[in-house]
Amino acid sequence: MAGRLPPFVEKFAASDSKLYDTVSEVQEIAYPEDGLGRKTALLITLAIDASKGAAAGVATLAKQARAAGASEEEIKQAIRIAYYVAGMQTLAAGSAAFEE
Repeated sequence: MAGRLPPFVEKFAASDSKLYDTVSEVQEIAYPEDGLGRKTALLITLAIDASKGAAAGVATLAKQARAAGASEEEIKQAIRIAYYVAGMQTLAAGSAAFEE
C-alpha cells in the first residue's frame, strides 16, 4: 500500500537522499502489501493526521480512502475516533483540577 510519499517529503529526494531513503523504508514497513487493507490503513492515517491538525493531509487521505471504497460514515467515524482519543489527554490533565 505504500504509494507515494507526501510532497513535502519528496523534496528531500534531492536535498537529503539518505533521509529520503530512510523515510521510504519506514513507509514500506508501516504499509506492507500483506498488512492491513488499503482502506483501513488510509482511515487510520487520516485519523492520525486529523489529530495532528494536518488538514491538507486529511483532505488528501479522505479522497484516497473514498477511492479505496470508504464510505462517508467510515470517514466520519475515523475522525470521531481521532477526536475521542486526542481529547482524552485534555480530560486526563484537566482532571487534576479536581484532585484533593
